[in-house]
Formats: sequence, structure tokens, C-alpha cells
Amino acid sequence: MTEAGISPIVLVVVNLYPFEEVASKGAGVEEAIENIDIGGPSLIRAAAKNHESVAVVTSPAQYDAVITELEENKGELSVKTRANLAISAFQYTSSYDAIIYDYLSRLLGAGEKFPAVLPFTYRKVRDLRYGENPHQQAAFYRKPLLTEPSVTSAVQRHGVKQLSFNNILDLNDALELVREFSQPAAAVIKHTNPCGVAIADSINNAYKRALGTDPTSAYGGVVGLNRVCDAFTAEQITATFIEAVIAPGYTDDAIEVLKKKPNLRVMDSGPLSEVRGGFDIKKVVGGLLVQDRDVKQVEEDKLVVKSKRAPTKQELVDMIFAWKVNRHVKSNAIVLAKDGRTTGIGAGQMSRVDAVKIAVEKSHGESKGSALASDAFFPFRDGVDEAAKGGVTAVIHPGGSIRDGEVIASADEHNIAMVFTGIRCFKH
Repeated sequence: MTEAGISPIVLVVVNLYPFEEVASKGAGVEEAIENIDIGGPSLIRAAAKNHESVAVVTSPAQYDAVITELEENKGELSVKTRANLAISAFQYTSSYDAIIYDYLSRLLGAGEKFPAVLPFTYRKVRDLRYGENPHQQAAFYRKPLLTEPSVTSAVQRHGVKQLSFNNILDLNDALELVREFSQPAAAVIKHTNPCGVAIADSINNAYKRALGTDPTSAYGGVVGLNRVCDAFTAEQITATFIEAVIAPGYTDDAIEVLKKKPNLRVMDSGPLSEVRGGFDIKKVVGGLLVQDRDVKQVEEDKLVVKSKRAPTKQELVDMIFAWKVNRHVKSNAIVLAKDGRTTGIGAGQMSRVDAVKIAVEKSHGESKGSALASDAFFPFRDGVDEAAKGGVTAVIHPGGSIRDGEVIASADEHNIAMVFTGIRCFKH
């Protein structure tokens, strides 16, 4: 270089092939592979490795700041700036590769389900006002190439304030719950637990019935709908203090009604779909717990009747409805339901019998004739005995306790129909 009179390279600017942009538009394998940059990442990594002497720029968002510093410092960039650019460069190439891995592993159906190293990347949507509590800083991130309707991809149609950390959690649970049903369904969520859930012939009737389960607890909650929100439903929602609502669309009249509440966050998920895949990931200090999402449905023909009395057709319908809701309630969980509506919910209790007592108490007398769903087996007969006091006539639970015989005997003594699913639906 010296002999040829070539000055050392001090600035490298690289924009990689737009793999994510192309892949997000539904590209096939061949087109996607053609948009995997080869030389670019090598050039970026080489420049970043040598950041003591070279500045590497990988985003147009960095251009203005870099140009300004070059102009102000006679063509020089500080050591700190070069180091920050290098860190951004390695972040860029690692996320680029992670997106390619994720896309091709899903498209080609190859690779291990739980690999030795789990590469993934998330892009920041925005900083949040705070986390679960005001003293905690927080941010919201989105997974690239997201195709499933979700709170992450939803568009905010109204609301003076942005969604909070807790709003996002509750809206996620609300949308996931109403997606369980093909009929018009509504759910009211508070602190990630449902206050009430219902199906009906119309979305406004579904919301009215869902709210009726526990209107006191619904105060300050969020609402999930699985149908387009109309003006009548919007009127019902604004009649109560609700923090946020998510639905697969809104009529123009509904938006106008909802705008009467300045602080009500209105989220549009877009059309719902049957797509429900990927992992459920929970964070622990220093690690991650990764599992399949719990989307397993109970099948009516695989339910095992254990009581002397078989459930009636309506009881069976109520049991399956309660079971679908129960999957979205924190363990230990008990859900009471009748005629397509929850009548009482007992959530997050350390003992199952207490969850039953709370569900019955929350029903305010409506537990009579209800079906009960339990997310795990009854370890003792006391839970069924308490349900019987509340007038419950049918019980669905996984079974599998060493005291199943005593539990079934309790059901028979109270003339309760009992079925086993063989499936547990814990939620922690």
C-alpha cells in the first residue's frame, strides 16, 4: 500500500442484501437464498474487528451523526465512536444470521427443535414508560418475520398514551383467549387472568355476557374480541373504565365512539387466523425456559366418563368451553361455565380447593348448574365437595391422582358427571 501510494482504509460502509424484507413478503427458498449476503458480513466483521483503526457503518440511521463528527473533527472519528459502531456492527451481523436461521429452519423444516444454541433476534419497537412498576425501566421488542396476528403486530388506532408494559401482557392474553373460539367471543382480562369470557350470536352480546361474570374486577381491565367491533359494542365498552381493547378491526362508527375516551388504547390486530405456532419462552435469572405453546385441544370423543352419570349434551358443551378458558387462567385454576359464559373463576391459588371456593364465591349464586374445569387433577375429594355445595353439576379435569377413586366417589355421591381429559393445562 505504501509503495502504491494507497492510503489506509479508515471507513467501511456496508448495506447488506435485504433478506428480511424479501422473506417477509413470502419469498420462496430460492429467492430467499439469493438474498443472503455473503461478502458483506465478512467485510463488516473484518472492519469491526479492526475498529481501533477503522470505522464501520452499517445503517443509514448512523450516517448523519458520522458525517457531523467527521466534519467537526477534520475527518476523524473518536475511539468511542468507532467502538460503538463496531458493537452495532456485530449486533447487526448476528441478528442478520439469526433471522436467516429462523426463516430457513421453518421453511425447510430442518434442524433440531431445541438446538444446542438457540439463536434468535428481536427488534425494539419502542421504549416503554416503565415496566411492571414505575421504578423499572422497560422496552418492547418484536420478532422479525412475524406472520401471526398478535398484540406485537397490532396497530394502535386510538389512545393518547402508548401501551404500558402491563397493558401489553393483558392484551396478549385477551387476544389469545378469544382466538380459542370460532363463535363471536369476548374476554375481559385483569392482571393476565380473565374476569369473564363468553360466546354469543353477536360480538356485542358476547361482550355483555363476559362483562357480567365479574363487572367489579373488570374495572381497569382490558378487552379482547374475536370479531370486528361495532358501535354498539363500543358503547358498552366505554360505559366501563377499560384500559385497552384489541379486536380484528373496528367500524368507523365504533372508532368514533371509542375516541370519546381519550386514554382508552384501541388496538387493531388485523384478521385473525388459525396460525398458532412457535415457542413459549419464560425468563429466569440467567436463562430461558423454552417449550411448545400450549395449543392442544381436548377432543370430545377422547374424553373418558368416570362417574356413574354421563354428562348431558349441554354439560359436555359447557365443560369444553370451561376447559378452553381454563388454559388461560393462572394455576391453580378453576373455571365455572354455563351456556357459553363463565360464571366464576378462581385463579392463582396455592391449593385447588381454595380455587374452587373462590370460583363459587365469584359466581354470586350463578354456579348452580355450571360445569367446572380444573387445570390439573384433584388431589383430594374436597374440591369436588365444595363444587357440589355451589350447585356444580359437571366436572372436567385431567385425572391421574392417586386418590382418583375418592374424587370419583365424591362426584357420584353428589350426582355430578365427571370426565377425564388425560391432559393438563398448567399456566405459570
